[in-house]
Amino acid sequence: MTPYVVDTNVVIVANGGETTHADLACQLSCIEKLESVVEENTIAIDSEHLILDEYQRNLSAAGQPGAGDKFFKHVLNFQYRDANVVTVPVTRSNDERRGFAELPRNTLDPSDRKFLAVAVVAKAIVLNATDSDWDEQKPLMDTLGVKVEQLCPPYARRPS
Repeated sequence: MTPYVVDTNVVIVANGGETTHADLACQLSCIEKLESVVEENTIAIDSEHLILDEYQRNLSAAGQPGAGDKFFKHVLNFQYRDANVVTVPVTRSNDERRGFAELPRNTLDPSDRKFLAVAVVAKAIVLNATDSDWDEQKPLMDTLGVKVEQLCPPYARRPS
């Protein structure tokens, strides 16, 4: 099973979040990928609960009304008792240019570093929908051997 780290923008888009400006095709892509990850793959989260905390600020733990909420509820329900959700240790760094001991110094948005640190440790693919940072930081991803799957490529690039 392939491990995935799911950036919060993916679950927000799957919920039809108004602030994403993503179209219905992008939303459908996110919904389909989340369903596939839950059914056929592994979800990687961090031991510090930083990813879950961010999900909780943006989603409903009740699992409804959106597909992103359903994904969040699944992760909450199975984080301690299912091979489908794996928790990996990450170590926060006092060096603000790194964010985590698992990362070299970088210019990635500090709010995205937890996803990258988990991807490095879990050897996971990062799922992204609308955040251009992942595309802009491709050299860092290449250096770390981290693949980013762009679910909505037109929205994942900064306009010129």
